[in-house]
Formats: sequence, structure tokens, C-alpha cells
Amino acid sequence: MTPLPPGSTIGILGGGQLGRMLAAAAAQLGYRTHVLAPDAESVAAQTASSFTRADYHSRIVLDELAAITDVVTYEFENIALDPIVYLAAKVPVHPAPAALGVAQDRAEEKSFVAELGGRTAPWAKVESLDDLRAAITTIGTPAILKTLRLGYDGKGQVRLHSADEAEAAWNAIGGRPAILEGFVSFSHEFSIILARRSDGAMVSYPPPWNEHKDGILARSSLPAPAEIAAQWGEAAALAGRIADRLGYVGVLACEFFAGADGPVFNEMAPRVHNSGHWSIEGAVTSQFENHIRAICGLPLGDTGLTAPSVVMDNLIGDEANGWAEILAEPGAHLHLYGKEVRPGRKMGHVTRIGRV
Repeated sequence: MTPLPPGSTIGILGGGQLGRMLAAAAAQLGYRTHVLAPDAESVAAQTASSFTRADYHSRIVLDELAAITDVVTYEFENIALDPIVYLAAKVPVHPAPAALGVAQDRAEEKSFVAELGGRTAPWAKVESLDDLRAAITTIGTPAILKTLRLGYDGKGQVRLHSADEAEAAWNAIGGRPAILEGFVSFSHEFSIILARRSDGAMVSYPPPWNEHKDGILARSSLPAPAEIAAQWGEAAALAGRIADRLGYVGVLACEFFAGADGPVFNEMAPRVHNSGHWSIEGAVTSQFENHIRAICGLPLGDTGLTAPSVVMDNLIGDEANGWAEILAEPGAHLHLYGKEVRPGRKMGHVTRIGRV
């Protein structure tokens, strides 16, 4: 494959913090970036070379983006598929539409992974209240009802503790197509983050132990506990098969539960991932740089740790107001995303190197 030379322009769909960090990594390697997002507040525009505020569905805007970019990527998976397909006919888009299509549909995603030999929680697709009641009979409770599409950070999900809660749960998700997922007994949550080029070259990061609070990732820490380390190989192999089957290009994140019988696949994200933010200081090459390297056809970077221990904590809401204290900590690396502070919003993260 022919590498995309520095000075080329990378299009980024999405204006959030992932786009912000991708643009910073691209600039370090000598690339220009053009962010396209409809949001009035686009923190990615603060680090990008240029920015267009417009709707993703405008063919005129997409044509203009294709004309000024050499490759396009995206920073979130809830973007509509049609604009990605349209762009991909005019300019290379990584990851490809096929990967986005699988990740956007929870039922398709779980079926796809099962075909590759992955282990998932018991689940059933539900499209009506009657379907939900039938699924509860099969799967049992407690269980989680998840919308088929557009769920992240715990959104679009409702827990059911008994069959009596079926109607309330169905109404809570707006009566939309969903899956009912049975609970899995597990000791830890973890993720496999890999980067793959179009020629099949691939690198994978050590798996972090991910701890959540109120459905939002609170902490990722390495090295992972023994329970995760024992399942690292099997989980990484599955993530690799997923990437290969999709012809994936870029960074892919797969979330797992460390179950009694082995790793249980939870979901995939066709993009750089919150649980990989630690890699900016904690790995030789960050996930953001490796994503840029992958989509531009460059050699992939070393994913090894830079210190014996690495801990990344998300800063949610007004936790970001503690920036002065964090900056005074030895070994602490602060990242603020330039957002307006709101309760429950990811405002930044801090990575602590060499200590817990």
C-alpha cells in the first residue's frame, strides 16, 4: 500500500473530544484535518486545521468534503450510515461502512460475533411488548433491555428485575426495537483495542481493567488483574478475527466481561475509545496516533506500556474544576476537552503514570 504523505488532509466526521484528540495526533504527524459536524459547540474544531458546521446529510457538503480531503474517518458510531456510504464512493473512508453497519445494530453485532466463535450473553431481539414478555420467559430476569441502535454511556438501557416490569421498561425506551440481554456473572470488565491497516498488519494494546459508574466509564487501569490477563489472548484473538472479517482499517475497540468460562463479548466500537485514553502517555504510541497511522497506511506504532502502572480517570461534570490540584500531582497528565461544564458530561480525563 502507498502511504499518504504528510501534508495531506484527513476529514473527521464528528466534533467531540475523540475528534479533538485525533486532530492533535494528525497534526503531530504533519497532516491537516478538516472537521465536519452540525454542533454549535465543536471541541474538535479547536485542534483541527479547518471546520465546517453543517448537516451530515447534505450532499453538497459531502461533495465539498470529498474534494478537499485525501481520506475520511469518523469519531463516533451513531452517525447515519447513508452519508458514510455516499462519501466512500468518492474518497477512502476508514473504517468502512460495513463495520459501522454491524456496530450500529446490537442484534446484528451479536450474531456476527457468534459466527466468529465469540461468546455473548444470552439475548433475544424484541420489536414489541409481546416480544419482550416472550423473551423474559426464555432469558429470565434480571436482564437489561437495550435499544437496537443509538445507545452509549448507559443511554437507551433499562434494567428489569422481574417480569412485572416489562411494560414500564418497554415504555422507558420509547417502544423502539431492542434486545433483551441476560445478566452475565463476571469478575471484571475490560477492553481490547487494536489498530489494523488495509494490508492486514495489526497491533493490539494490553487490556485495561474498566470500572464504570452510572453506566459511564470511570477508570481504566493497567496492568490488568490476573482474571483479565488469563483471558487476554482469547479476547484479543476474537477482536482480531472481527477486524479481519470486516477488512477493518483504523482503531477498533471490543469490550468484554471476564466470565467464569472465558471472555464474554459485550460490544464493539468502530473508532478510538474512551478506555484507550490512557495510551496517550501510558503507551509508546497512543491509540489516536495509531488510528492516523492505520488510515494513512503508515507503519503501526509500538503499543507497549511506558510505565509499570497506568491509571486513567474520567473527569465527569464539575470534577474538571479540580484541574489546579491535578496539575500539582507528580506523574499526573491532565486533558481537558474545552467543553462547558454540565452534570454527567465527560469534561476530560487524567492519566497517572507509575502509581495507582
